[in-house]
Amino acid sequence: VQLQASGGGLVQAGGSLRLSCAASGSIFDINAMGWYRQAPGKQRELVATITTAGTTNYADSVKGRFTISRENGKNTVYLQMNSLNAEDTADYYCKGNIGGSRWYASDYWGQGTKVTVSS
Repeated sequence: VQLQASGGGLVQAGGSLRLSCAASGSIFDINAMGWYRQAPGKQRELVATITTAGTTNYADSVKGRFTISRENGKNTVYLQMNSLNAEDTADYYCKGNIGGSRWYASDYWGQGTKVTVSS
């Protein structure tokens, strides 16, 4: 199983970016998916999660600005980021709880995609 993240880049403060993360490989089903970020010198933190049913959870710092969504048929999770500010600069990682069979699931991480917000 692999998670491939994309969509990062350089954006001016106030701008928007959309991150994507696609899961591939031997997948039976995908449970919760999420986005995390790690700024230089800081610990990795949760940004947003989404369940199979579409229930979402956000860090307080991104509520009202970021939207997580998923397209189950494409095994893909998205993060729409609006009103970006310098504090959003970080490497963003996707995570998925993915079942390789009916009885077994594990957490998988994608590679980071860098988001840089210039002020």
